[in-house]
Amino acid sequence: MTWTKLLNTTMANLGKLQKETPESFKGFDVMGKAAKADGVLSEKNKEFIALGIAIATRCDSCIGFHTKSLVRLGATRSEFCEALAMCSYMGGGPSIAFSAKALEAYDEFSSNG
Repeated sequence: MTWTKLLNTTMANLGKLQKETPESFKGFDVMGKAAKADGVLSEKNKEFIALGIAIATRCDSCIGFHTKSLVRLGATRSEFCEALAMCSYMGGGPSIAFSAKALEAYDEFSSNG
């Protein structure tokens, strides 16, 4: 499975859940827009924080979404790898494994332009 296919499947599943719980999704969307808005921290910095949490919680879909956002925001592979090093340091072996998955996602999304 590719990261693109994983996110497409996740989006389809989320769409089904959204139909059943529209108010919850509306609230989550409002919260997400507020959290990602540029402020003292840029959206890019905030996405790096989100990526770290995604790796720590071992959420493949979250890793995919935040990696795709970081590619869209112009994160370089060097910046991405430096962030992954910190994630790995803070989370040990499991975070190293999920950091490697995130790098795979970065390479896929950045090659799809």
